[in-house]
Amino acid sequence: MQPAQGQNYFEIFDIPLSFEVDQETLSLRYRDQQRAVHPDRFANASDQQKRLSVQHAALINEAYQTLKSPLSRARYMLELGGITLDDNDTSMAPSFLMEQMELRESLAEVRGKDDPFTELNRLRDRIERTERELVQSLQQLFADGSELEPGKDLIRRMQFIQRLLGEVDELEEELVHDA
Repeated sequence: MQPAQGQNYFEIFDIPLSFEVDQETLSLRYRDQQRAVHPDRFANASDQQKRLSVQHAALINEAYQTLKSPLSRARYMLELGGITLDDNDTSMAPSFLMEQMELRESLAEVRGKDDPFTELNRLRDRIERTERELVQSLQQLFADGSELEPGKDLIRRMQFIQRLLGEVDELEEELVHDA
């Protein structure tokens, strides 16, 4: 089973084009697809078949990585809807930017706390709650399907939040090593 030219990522895995993706089904179909086109299966094939196998395996991997992540899945769905994101456009609502500044300040202050791990966990919980709210907003946006333009702002917010979660993880590693 090989992906046909022009198939979107949802079609490659034969799942509905929806923001809500059953991760277990996606993983199972990914493994099935990878087995079907894995280059090892084409070791005795022609050079062209080997090249196609590698290309298909790469496409399947890219599709899986895109659909597995809510952020990349949302970006992809906007693209399918004809909306492209300008990565240089960082315009955000002032209230969101203020919240981000406050969260970054709180993160910077964690090291000076009596119990930095408790403080870091509290901060992580707050950021993950915001991430869940953004995912719910994206689910609603794509379920409605009428106006996708607001998705651009939601995705920019999600990018901020995921970067911040990455910084939380980095600080946690530093704290563990310093302890």
